[in-house]
Amino acid sequence: MSARGMLSVVGTAVGGLIGWTGTPPAADPASVRALLADLGAQPGPGDDNLAQAVRAFQTRTGLDPDGVAGPQTVHLLARYAKEVRELRLGLAA
Repeated sequence: MSARGMLSVVGTAVGGLIGWTGTPPAADPASVRALLADLGAQPGPGDDNLAQAVRAFQTRTGLDPDGVAGPQTVHLLARYAKEVRELRLGLAA
């Protein structure tokens, strides 16, 4: 994932932590795909496939399965993807 993509994801995740007023912004689709790939999910091409993968992740994590990668979803995606990367590298405590 590019540095710009990571900043977008981090910004959206932070927004989920502090709480957005109004409609929360969705994350960049390429960043969401990269995070899902870190978790072993490979959604097919197209927005419908990505939304379906996001809904599946939301269902597994207890979020409202709306298929939108808003701040709470991106926060959990980023957190779990980081944990998976650390486990793969043997860095987890």
